[in-house]
Amino acid sequence: MSTVQRRPVIIHWGISSFFGWGIYGLNLALNWAQDRDLEPLTSFPLQPEQIVVDPLRRRALAGFFKASGDLVGRMEQQEARNLVVNTPLLAGLGNDFSMSPGPKGIALSGTPTLGVVFFELPQLSEEAKARARALPLVIAGSSWNEKIMRAHGLTNVTTVIQGVDQTLFHPAPRQGVLTDRFLVFSGGKLELRKGQDLVVAAFSRFARRHPDAVLVSAWHSPWPQFALTLNRSGKAAEIGTNDKGTIDQVAWIAANGIAAHQFIDLGSVPNALMPPILREMDVAVFPNRSEGGTNLVAMECMACGVPTILSANTGHLDLIDGRNCYALEAQAPVAGEGEGVGDVAGWGESSVEEIEDALERAYRDRNEARRRGERGAAKLAGFTWSRTADQMKAIVRSFT
Repeated sequence: MSTVQRRPVIIHWGISSFFGWGIYGLNLALNWAQDRDLEPLTSFPLQPEQIVVDPLRRRALAGFFKASGDLVGRMEQQEARNLVVNTPLLAGLGNDFSMSPGPKGIALSGTPTLGVVFFELPQLSEEAKARARALPLVIAGSSWNEKIMRAHGLTNVTTVIQGVDQTLFHPAPRQGVLTDRFLVFSGGKLELRKGQDLVVAAFSRFARRHPDAVLVSAWHSPWPQFALTLNRSGKAAEIGTNDKGTIDQVAWIAANGIAAHQFIDLGSVPNALMPPILREMDVAVFPNRSEGGTNLVAMECMACGVPTILSANTGHLDLIDGRNCYALEAQAPVAGEGEGVGDVAGWGESSVEEIEDALERAYRDRNEARRRGERGAAKLAGFTWSRTADQMKAIVRSFT
């Protein structure tokens, strides 16, 4: 009996359980690991400690690990600086639509090379547009991204929304940790774009009225230079580094008038361990100024049924549907640019007062908050990684 040869597909970005791109690639690999048509592999060296999955998922990924290791090994033996492979390649693109090099700085191209992008700055340079036009297709992570590209005259564009692992992120009973506290979750790496300065400013006011309120943060980031961009807004006391050169979250919280017992830093938590933490939360808040995608952390909160406060701008607009969250409708322009930020025209500035009011509403009316959480979970039930993988597979197969 003959067997059908599976078509290799290269995921050209890092795989990890600790950051957005990595989680995206990991879930594509998991969904394609048993696919009869596609064989996933990555061109980036895999770091086992970065991939935290259960033993069954790790077993399912065995072929992916081997094929990826073989590819990376072949690339590391290459002398040429450019390599074209006879297989489709999904290339993660930066804000300027450039690709990261592979091992030894090799510029890798596929047959074809399809771009995948979550860009946060809506001003596209001529160089960026030229790079986009050179690709047969650019797959945007949000309707906002596709709209911007089309406004710039790019037509080789489609949108595929990222997913949520519904086997992990779904409504379920709470363990009942800190039930005497009102837990407010804030996630995403520290930076101006993510808006943690607005979270801290609003929570500081809220916490003074509610001693039982606790801000629970998942802000871990290895890039302190991005965290320092928060100081551009003037909305909160300045954030700084400690004598080790890392961001001093505790000092920042204290400088903003939040008591030590009203703050919990979760540190770095692998994606698969987040669901039981999120289900303990009373509300989650994301006043992000810009999201090129749909904000994976916010999606996971909503999928768990957590009442969620979302800025009504950029990629978040794909998630907001009626009363399925607390939408921050007051969006002022964010003007200017700065080092490490770029031209931010097109971003949205949420109101600290509106964030505070949304927190108060969630606190005062727990039944209404629960209903919004349930609507959010119902909305997110349609955004699965299997759906994302199926859409990406259809795109890949249309070019082969």
